Amino acid sequence: MTSTADIQAALRTRVAALFEAGTINCFIGWEAGRFEGQSSPVVVRSAAAVDKPVYNHYCVQLLAKYLLAETCSDGKVGIAVRGCEARGINLSLKDGQLQRDKLHLLGICCQGVKDIDTGAELKKCQECAHRNPVIYDELLGTEVADNTVENRFEEVERLEALSPDGRYEYWSAIFMRCIRCKACRDVCPGCTCNECFTDQAAMGWQGKESSLAENANYGITRMFHSGERCIECG
Repeated sequence: MTSTADIQAALRTRVAALFEAGTINCFIGWEAGRFEGQSSPVVVRSAAAVDKPVYNHYCVQLLAKYLLAETCSDGKVGIAVRGCEARGINLSLKDGQLQRDKLHLLGICCQGVKDIDTGAELKKCQECAHRNPVIYDELLGTEVADNTVENRFEEVERLEALSPDGRYEYWSAIFMRCIRCKACRDVCPGCTCNECFTDQAAMGWQGKESSLAENANYGITRMFHSGERCIECG
């Protein structure tokens, strides 16, 4: 298994070479945050900044949606892709929101993301059945074994077994916790409308009241809109 340090070194080397060759005009990856073990997305726009990209067990952010904001750039956009990024990009390619010939994908075989405080692998990574990128131009490092996940839909089956009243109580408790910050929409690779129905104020689709009814309207509309587009990124 290729170490994260070796993958980071290879990533920086290849990004520098791609800039030098004029293959890409920007690169989307991660950079170190203010605190140890913290990272955040970064867009590198010149070879002078190729020491910025990092790769480690704490690169928790999914990069696929950042690509949508860079599609109008001249030339190709480079991006680091793990299994989750690759599946998100495939979804946007299918939707016609990206052009494959405008992308240069540096594949990374993901070794899992860890919790900063405990050092334990995140649950979503423990259950990830697709750690290797399904689409890439170059693969950095060697492939890793995918997880074998038993009873993947155990929780779904438990919910489906509830009575109608039981389901209502379950979802009501979920929706009442919602503050409609829309972070779920912003991070989801399956939620890629140019304008969300919640932002169409003149249409009145979404009210401003903090209530079960309004929260449920937001959540249920999103479920019907993007549920079948899930790429299982966690």
